[in-house]
Amino acid sequence: MDIPTSQDVLLAQRQIRPYLQRTPLYSYPAMNDLLGTRAYIKHENYQPVGAFKVRGGVNLVSQLSQEESARGVISASTGNHGQSVAYAAQLFGVKAIIVVPEKANPGKVAAMQGMGAEVIFHGATYDESKLHCETLAHTHGYRYIHSGNEPLLIAGVGTEGHEMLEDQPDLDIIFVPIGGGSGAAGVGIAAHAINPSIQIIGVQSEASPAAYETWKQHKLITAPNRTFAEGLATGVAFELPQAILRDHLHDFLLLSEEEIMRAMVWMIERAHTLAEGAGAAALAGAYRMRDKLKGKKVGLICSGGNTSLEHLKLVLAL
Repeated sequence: MDIPTSQDVLLAQRQIRPYLQRTPLYSYPAMNDLLGTRAYIKHENYQPVGAFKVRGGVNLVSQLSQEESARGVISASTGNHGQSVAYAAQLFGVKAIIVVPEKANPGKVAAMQGMGAEVIFHGATYDESKLHCETLAHTHGYRYIHSGNEPLLIAGVGTEGHEMLEDQPDLDIIFVPIGGGSGAAGVGIAAHAINPSIQIIGVQSEASPAAYETWKQHKLITAPNRTFAEGLATGVAFELPQAILRDHLHDFLLLSEEEIMRAMVWMIERAHTLAEGAGAAALAGAYRMRDKLKGKKVGLICSGGNTSLEHLKLVLAL
């Protein structure tokens, strides 16, 4: 697998521009007071599928060969990656099949089905769904779209980092949530091409630490996968994002489930924003490090807003 370059991110930006609008980067006084510094939230929850992944989906599906498009695409997802593939497939007239865990977020499932994708339920976790998805792809000849080991996906999602520095060139730090790591990998490539000294800090749930442990130990790790936050729920690290993160990630934090839930409430209270667990994780990481952020300009990627009513009720009950 080729590692995407900053040029690939620029090409992706041109590729997705006709189909996806630029998302805003907003600063909120109440959030700045909470963190004790100037913070800017990148609102990927404003995407048409409610999450950043659609950037990669459109970039990849728009560049499928005629033969691949005719075969159809298949992918495994806890929700946001699947929505991105379904959205892009509908856009370009390609058949899409998404394999999801049996207890997948019902709102995300309904969205995928509404975009014309066939949704197959299999397994208790993403990793079980992924194995079944790979079997179906091999058996039926579908074009399998991995949620992390796809250069075009990573280049596509990297456009969010490029937009952030176009809008706020003097950012010092960007906090980005990590599940499989495609988002953080893309942002690292894009941001360091513009400002080599900017710090990229990843955040993940301690209940699903596979990417964190892989980054720390420099080898692919399988770990328990128990987080409530679907966008952070990966039990097996991905090779391509990790190869990129080793060069671009300044630090990596593990957060408690309670820290992430509390940040979801703060996003509602202080930024008038409904964020899913992964979408609030960057804020949780910044709050953990707030004493080290004084005088810094901080970017927070709100990766998505597709929380379920069940999770929202749980969070608000804290």
